[in-house]
Amino acid sequence: MKIKEVRAIRTNRYCYAEITTDNGLHGIGESGAFGALDASAAQIENFGSYLVGKDPLEIEHLWQVMFRGSYFRGAAVMGAISAIDVALWDIAGKYYNVPIYQLLGGKCRDKIRVYGHVMAKTDEELVANCEKKRQQGYTAVGHLSPFLDEPESIPYGKTHVRNMEESIRRVHLMRQAVGDNIDLCIELHRRSLPAEAVVLIKEIEDVHPLFVEDPIPPGNNEAMAYVVSKSSIPIATGERLHTIFEFRDLLNRKATDYIRISLTTVGGITGARKIAAMAEAEMCPVVPHNPLSPVCTAAELQFCASIDNLLICEFPDPEGGLMRDRAHRKCELVTNYHMPVDGFVPLPEGPGLGIDLIDGVEEKFPAVQMPVRCRLNTDGSIRDQ
Repeated sequence: MKIKEVRAIRTNRYCYAEITTDNGLHGIGESGAFGALDASAAQIENFGSYLVGKDPLEIEHLWQVMFRGSYFRGAAVMGAISAIDVALWDIAGKYYNVPIYQLLGGKCRDKIRVYGHVMAKTDEELVANCEKKRQQGYTAVGHLSPFLDEPESIPYGKTHVRNMEESIRRVHLMRQAVGDNIDLCIELHRRSLPAEAVVLIKEIEDVHPLFVEDPIPPGNNEAMAYVVSKSSIPIATGERLHTIFEFRDLLNRKATDYIRISLTTVGGITGARKIAAMAEAEMCPVVPHNPLSPVCTAAELQFCASIDNLLICEFPDPEGGLMRDRAHRKCELVTNYHMPVDGFVPLPEGPGLGIDLIDGVEEKFPAVQMPVRCRLNTDGSIRDQ
């Protein structure tokens, strides 16, 4: 069996790799290179010029060629490697007629605990959406921003005291809304400086969140380690990292309690498993990051089934919107998808990923470009959001 074609697919806000073989098998995978999907698509095609004619079952060797043969990596290249890697695993599962996790040593659990997304622009919407997730059976909710999901078009101009008091109050509102039978995954979304994050985290200790995610901008592991050292709430971070070396530095500096692996930018299932094994040696649980389509979700379910040190998995609702006007649903992109039952997603049973893109997906959902934008402060300077 040889690789016959490698094709990049740009549809809606997503980028996929589709690999076909000379015996008729095909696999798909997703790139998570936000804002650089066209570049990632080009790199998928570039890697394809090497991959055609190769054995698709030599996944580790092909991964090493793409990873080590790229002098400059970054999100676009790692997103391409990730998409291709998952597509190769999809082919392998179909070739052996088993779910991918069976090829990774078998399952470590019978079902996967997930947390649902909650987004809101007002306090009332925040409480209502938390309650909605509780009614849907989730045992954990995440993407919970105490700063709310404010439009980037509105300049930021709050005083420190107002920002702190409103944020602290909202976290307590969340707890009141869901009670003690649901875990809260608080998302600061890199919108605080270290000193601000320490103040906020201290004031929400009594709510006992499962973790606080990305309290400060990425890139300075010493600053993140400072926040971790001052926090009695577990800190989760890592979703913007790309390589095993970056995660090694994060772990060595004690700059996180839980690692956030973006399977679609760390080199796919192969890269994610390398990082998870490294974290296991540090007794560090894994919280996979996933804001993408059901293709990414399907890959993460296979990954989560196969590792022991999983804490919980992020689960974007397949029934949620595709476009920014929310005119379509993510599940319309694919032939199959999984919904949680009582806060858990059952293990996939089909061969490979157990999911596929619909026929004509590119025509039905044309590619959407993500505009360059950034929120500003009232004085015109940039604000992280």
